Amino acid sequence: MIERDKPWRGIMVATALPMREDLSVDLDAYGEHCRWLVDNGCDGVVPNGSLGEYQTLTEQERISVMETAVQAVGGQNVMAGAGAYGSGESRRWAERARDAGCGSILLLPPNAYRADERAVIEHYREVAEAGVPIVAYNNPYDTKVDLTPALLAKLYEEGLVVGVKEFTGDPRRAYEIAELAPGLDVLIGSDDALLELALAGAVGWIAGYPNALPVSNAALYHAALAHDLETALPLYRKLHPLLRWDARTEFVQAIKLSMEIVGRPAGPCRAPRLPLTDEMAAAVRAATEKALAEGLR
Repeated sequence: MIERDKPWRGIMVATALPMREDLSVDLDAYGEHCRWLVDNGCDGVVPNGSLGEYQTLTEQERISVMETAVQAVGGQNVMAGAGAYGSGESRRWAERARDAGCGSILLLPPNAYRADERAVIEHYREVAEAGVPIVAYNNPYDTKVDLTPALLAKLYEEGLVVGVKEFTGDPRRAYEIAELAPGLDVLIGSDDALLELALAGAVGWIAGYPNALPVSNAALYHAALAHDLETALPLYRKLHPLLRWDARTEFVQAIKLSMEIVGRPAGPCRAPRLPLTDEMAAAVRAATEKALAEGLR
């Protein structure tokens, strides 16, 4: 594996987690999937994120998923999800990631309640004690806690975070973050804002749809970062009917269905996620099959 000075940069795939029909975790399939992603143009993986259904895993399952990812692609190429209800629990997940050799962790702000700025800063201070680079995850739609550019600047100035997964879909934030916190890495957090955030200065992508189509998405990412619009824009238009599913509530089911269509089945989702409605499934299927017909892989 290629060593990177800042292992949270590049295409870090928030991995879908293969499940058997009895809803047990298929670790062999997961390890193979991680290797396949890296072999097809991605830089690393993010286990135990929302796309990996971490909220439904037992403690041992979550540990095994992280360890499988490390064994498959090397610890420096793993950004382990450390989300938890309590700051102490998130710190313990960060310590496990550190001990496993992970290059970074992905950390939500407190989300059991609508935390204020003081609580957010203390949360990141607590987890930073583990000593592993932290990428903050800003998803105010789900957490009801907004890591504003001004708050991110405070976290960065204190040395608590190295980057942010920016999921608001608002590319204007990238410019304000660059003004208030030069040096803080902005990572694309929602697939359907990839081009806009790449042009605004993003240096990485915590990605969803490369789970199904890694080669074409990698080509899009690199063209976008190079500001090669002649290459990037046509690819973006072709992929966007799929990429926009990453910002929908049913993103896990949609990506797993696309994986099945391209020949990389990942099985069902655990409750409370239900299968897609017939209408949703038809839309995902049509968009995926159209992408394949256009030669996207």
